[in-house]
Amino acid sequence: MTRSADRNHDITRVAVSTVIFTVRRTGDTISLSLPLVRRTRDPHEGQWALPGGWLDISESLDAAASRTLAETTGLQPSYLEQLYAFGAVDRSPSRVVSIVYWALLRQDDVDAQVAAHAAAGDAPENVAWFDATDLPGLAFDHNDIVDYALWRLRNKVGYSRIAHGLLADEFTLAELREVYEAILRRRLDPANFRRQAEGSGTLIPTERFRTGSHRPARLYRYNRDVELADHGPLGVRA
Repeated sequence: MTRSADRNHDITRVAVSTVIFTVRRTGDTISLSLPLVRRTRDPHEGQWALPGGWLDISESLDAAASRTLAETTGLQPSYLEQLYAFGAVDRSPSRVVSIVYWALLRQDDVDAQVAAHAAAGDAPENVAWFDATDLPGLAFDHNDIVDYALWRLRNKVGYSRIAHGLLADEFTLAELREVYEAILRRRLDPANFRRQAEGSGTLIPTERFRTGSHRPARLYRYNRDVELADHGPLGVRA
């Protein structure tokens, strides 16, 4: 084969994938979950993979992330941010660099969007939800990608309001603590968490309460006037 012919096969393609997290409740237990798509063609036919697709020459990376996520899962996230670029030479039979995004979506939004697609008769196929910390063997290097996304999420939750992407606009401190516990995979002392949350300056108490079988719990919202981190000149898409 000539060197010119080699060049014709030496093509690097760019793909965009998204790790989208939500917090799902089963009884009294909540866990961090994500959707996966079963592949219908080689390579890795029949294996689960992250939702994604090829970058179109005419679209931005952000637009490609939103489009491919909607096409494969039907979901539109409340939080979307570029995570990392994965480009190991042997990660795919052909040369592929994946630009990976991560997204957060509230469970009620997931349920509403899934129901809307079901009613319209256009629900995406081959999609299932998995516990983010108990995944099967995924296609390509997608297990490593999820592990990295979990590491970033657990680090970022300590200095940003990223947990808000998994909560309603108003929430109780117990609901906020449950989200932190699901992300960090450990129990947090309720009294200590309350002191830290109320002393952070990032929460605003409202005059409304969540009522139920227990004592009414005050509802809070995030103080959007407080920036918890310097995102630099390019900012962050959220």
